[in-house]
This record gives sequence, structure tokens and C-alpha cells, in this order.
Amino acid sequence: MRSTFSILPYINRNKVKADGTTAVLCRITIDGKSSTMATGIYCRPEDWNSSKGTIRTVRESNRLQEFKKSVELAYEDSLKKQNVVSAELLKNALARKAVIPTKLLQMGERERERLLARSKEINSTSTYRHSGYYQKYLKEYLTSLGKEDIEFTDITEDFGNSYKAFLKRYKNFSPSQTNKCLCWLSKLVYLAVDYEILRANPLEDMEYEKKPAPKHRHISRAELKNILETPMLDPLQELGRRAFLFSSFTGLAYVDTMLLHPHHIGRTADGRRYIRINRKKTNVEAFIPLHPIAEQILDLYNTTDDTKPVFPLPSRDEMWFKIHELGVAIGREENLSYHQARHSFGTFLISEGIPIESIAKMMGHSSIKTTQRYAEVTDKKISKDMDNLVAFRRAYGTGASREKKTKDILTDKEECQWNVELSQSLKTERSRCRLFPSG
Repeated sequence: MRSTFSILPYINRNKVKADGTTAVLCRITIDGKSSTMATGIYCRPEDWNSSKGTIRTVRESNRLQEFKKSVELAYEDSLKKQNVVSAELLKNALARKAVIPTKLLQMGERERERLLARSKEINSTSTYRHSGYYQKYLKEYLTSLGKEDIEFTDITEDFGNSYKAFLKRYKNFSPSQTNKCLCWLSKLVYLAVDYEILRANPLEDMEYEKKPAPKHRHISRAELKNILETPMLDPLQELGRRAFLFSSFTGLAYVDTMLLHPHHIGRTADGRRYIRINRKKTNVEAFIPLHPIAEQILDLYNTTDDTKPVFPLPSRDEMWFKIHELGVAIGREENLSYHQARHSFGTFLISEGIPIESIAKMMGHSSIKTTQRYAEVTDKKISKDMDNLVAFRRAYGTGASREKKTKDILTDKEECQWNVELSQSLKTERSRCRLFPSG
């Protein structure tokens, strides 16, 4: 029989340290019997919310949430293995796991255990998988120094700078790759600070590599048409294609498409269908009026049973390969990723003159600055088109052939009218067969 289980964090306001903080404790109660243990977290009494059992400062609040999750996971694990668990047994099990690593790689392995548990919760292994690479590079660097591991107290700023030089010289990493490895190193050192192994992070002033502004990679209108007209024979590949198209016309990220349920779909007073959903990443609401193609895709899947998601999507990692294969099928030179569909949605809307405020609402952006990046992409395209025009006139002069000019103009018009053409294509049975083949 399943036992009763509760977790109650609290502070002792009568025991305040010289720095003005006090320890956060946790009372674990199972079947009416309690046991108290320290969390290793400290906060100022004025930052403690007694009614909710939370901390107002973000960093400590996140640590407390992680601690509570670890208690819950330990409880579930003990229950599965022993069929019975007490508050004292659970406390002892947690105490054994709570031995704080004092060395760099040890802390990395501990953090990877936490990321593994987290990956199962969110059904995504990418962060955990990448942490394995960063941990591997750190180990290789320490091996080059003749060390199996290093005490946190022996880490200096020179250690961080030497590691950066190692990544650039021997791994030939890009600025972006190098910075990701440095972030992992710094994260582990900050954990040592959190656990009071170090008083301060010796890598705090370490300079990261300068890198170009991030690019919103997106597909072209021609590529979108190509995907529309390229059905896949493999059922999972076809599901991936349809999901990619759906994201291209809604801007939903993969995790949000996975979490989409029938109750997220509604109709306006005039019968227009829309999606209203809080994004997993930001918890910001996205409101998306549906394009006819997105509606047509929806109608092929679950829009009535709210106990199941709309799309029967697998994990993001499994779908990654299918989307990559879709890119190969359409002859795309660059790798095709699912997130490019979301970026394409934003870029297409900007190019059609939709106000940034409306796009931000549709895409569920927490800040308008995020949406403005799509405008920058469009501005760069306009600048490039103008450069091409100047180059054309220099090469051919004003007396260039009417045929070539007309061809260039028609190409531009076709791109500007992509949405109209796609919508009209739905009116023909031939287009319907291309988009959604039988079987």
C-alpha cells in the first residue's frame, strides 16, 4: 500500500549567521512520522515566504526546487525497490547521496546525474547528452596535465584560460563551441560556491570568446513549397514532415507541438480557428490564428479526445533524424532542423508586414527584443537585394535585356505572393494529394 508522503521546507529565524542568512531545513513526513534534514541552502529571513515555503531570490529558489525533486525521486526509488519506506530511511538514503564532491570531475558526474533525471521529466535528452561531451573535454584537458581530477581549491583563472587555449589549439573549436565548454566548467565551479567549498568563483573574470550574433536559420519560401510537395513513404517521416509544416505555419516549438491538446484549439465568434497555449520554455501565452494549411493538418489528427495530445510525436531526439532526412529529400545543402520551422514562421510574418507586437503574441515571446531579431534578418535581406540590384545595373547597365529584368522581377513577385499561392493550392485535389498522400 502506498504511504502518505509530504515535504515541508522551513527556516529557523532564531539562528541567523553573521552574514544575515539562515539555513533552510526540510521536514519529511511519511505515514505521520517526521524527520528533519538540512538542505545546504541559505537565505535571508526577509526573502523567505512562510506561507508558500519558497525563497524570493531566483538562485536559491531554483536550488530549493531541485532539492525537493531529489527528495521525491529518492522516495519513489525507495518505494519501488523496498515497497516500504520511512522518513528516517529516506533521510539516511539522501544523506548518503548528499556527500558533496570536492573535485571538478566528481562534481560534473553529480550534475550529470541530476540532468539525467531532469531529461526524463521533460522528455528531452539533448542537455544531458551535450553535458557528456563537455565532461569528456574537461577530462582530456586534465589528462594532458597529468591529472585524473583537480580539487576546486586548486582552480585559478589561469586554469580557465589554459583550458580555453587547449580547446582552441587542440580541438580547433569555434568560439561558440569553446564558450559552451567554458560555461560547463564555470557552472561546476559555481556549484562549488553554492556548496560553500569555495568562497568565490576564481573564473568569474575569465573572458569568453567573441562570437558573431546568433543567426535565426530559416527555410526559404521555395523550400517550404518543396516540402509541401514531397510526401514521405515512411509513416514516421511523414509525421515529421507534417509536424514541420504545422510549425512553419504556427511557430510552435517541438515541445509545444508535443504538448498540444484539443483544449488548446478554439474558435473565434466568426468561426476562425486558433491555438492558445503557454509555451513550455517561457510559460508565456501564444495566441495563433490558424492558416488554412495548419487547419488541414490538424484535421488529420486528434482534435476531440483531450486525454491524448493532438500529434503522436516521439521524442525530439528521435524526430531529429527524420527532419534531417527530410532536408536531404528536398535537396537542401544545409542541415534541416525542426526549430528552423519556428524561425521561418517569424521571418515570413515579418516579410509580410505583420506588426512586431502581433508576431510576439503569436510566437509567445517574453520580450519584444526577441521578435525584433526577425526584423533584422529581413532588413539584411533587403540590403542584400539592393546590393544585387546595384551590381546588376553595373554589369548590364540600364539597357539590359528586358527578358532578364522581367525574369528577376517575376521571381521577386513569386516570393512575395507565396502565401497566396499556397492557400490557393489547397483548392485543388491534386495539391491535396501531394500534401497528404493516401495511407
